[in-house]
Amino acid sequence: MNLMDKVRAQLDELANHSLTRHRRTAETPCAPRQVVDGRDMLAFCSNDYLGLAAHPRVVEALREGASLYGAGSGASHLVSGHSRAHALLEERLAAFEAPHLESARALYFCTGYMANLAALTGLGSTLDAMIFSEALNHASLIDGARLARAGVTVYPHGDVAALEEKLAASAAPTKIVVTDSVFSMDGDLAPLPALLALCERYGAWLVVDDAHGFGVLGDNGRGALEHFDLRSPHLVYIGTLGKAAGVGGAFIAAHEDVIELMIQRARPYIYTTAAAPALAHALLASVDIIEGDEGEKRRAGLRARIAQLDAGLRLERWQRPVSTTAIQPIIIGANDEAMAAAARLHEQGLWVPAIRPPTVAVGTARLRVTLSAAHTEQDVAQLITALNQLERTWA
Repeated sequence: MNLMDKVRAQLDELANHSLTRHRRTAETPCAPRQVVDGRDMLAFCSNDYLGLAAHPRVVEALREGASLYGAGSGASHLVSGHSRAHALLEERLAAFEAPHLESARALYFCTGYMANLAALTGLGSTLDAMIFSEALNHASLIDGARLARAGVTVYPHGDVAALEEKLAASAAPTKIVVTDSVFSMDGDLAPLPALLALCERYGAWLVVDDAHGFGVLGDNGRGALEHFDLRSPHLVYIGTLGKAAGVGGAFIAAHEDVIELMIQRARPYIYTTAAAPALAHALLASVDIIEGDEGEKRRAGLRARIAQLDAGLRLERWQRPVSTTAIQPIIIGANDEAMAAAARLHEQGLWVPAIRPPTVAVGTARLRVTLSAAHTEQDVAQLITALNQLERTWA
């Protein structure tokens, strides 16, 4: 078998198990109503939770940022790519999260994936460190743990008692507990208060990936730390800026000394070109919206859409894990059935993705519904009707 035959065999294997991934091409801005591959669609698949991706203020700030700083940064932050826009954004984000972090400082990254790699490789750069990783952590956290020089152990999903046993048995001088705040495929929340209490008891870092909480959770949109009213020098906070903030990139916020360590040690920060300064400039507008009255109204609107979906769905065979967040999974089970359900919804003009292994466990393929403050009551009612009818008529 030659090289190309091996590649084709791997692709055939994916197809045989209904695991082939396909891209669709959006021709209009990210919004509930989009033109996708030439067709009008009602989308329930983006992570634009507050509807800021096409917000006029954010779009105008992006234009202004391009006029001020140009199209690209030209180099890594530590060479010549760190612009005034980046510096202002980091100062703004540090101040935004300061109520929950001592001596807060923030570091901006081009993607959330890079921020997660940096946090774990920066903190876990010595062989005598140990990372305690949540079983359902995002792939970027798993990869960050693999790349770190530290040892790695996995604790069961949400199992605080199991984690305590592992922490108590560990003699590692540096302990790092890492978890998602909102789990991206289930929508449930990590027990952060209990995790933080353990970390303070055993002298461990608590690294929180708040990709799906920043901007959405908390009265002011500060995320999971505000939602649970947490504050500690043990916290290392990672916020994503391409979801609720509507633009792109991510940041790590922590004690100023931790951030300085990241600048010195985190290879995903040191050895990559800085994101376009115009994006940082646009994000200043996003954070202003998130923290202001409009952000509060958008979060209230999102909560109303979540409650509407919860009250309206009447599913008997498909399973709905408990979720109070914008991520609303519907577990179907088999890969081919999940794909078929997504296809039937697509025929009705509803864009709801089917999620399959390895993103989720075998036998738990699902529809992943995501809601946005930009969805209307009528949008969600249309989805409810389609899902209820689809399950009742499923053959």
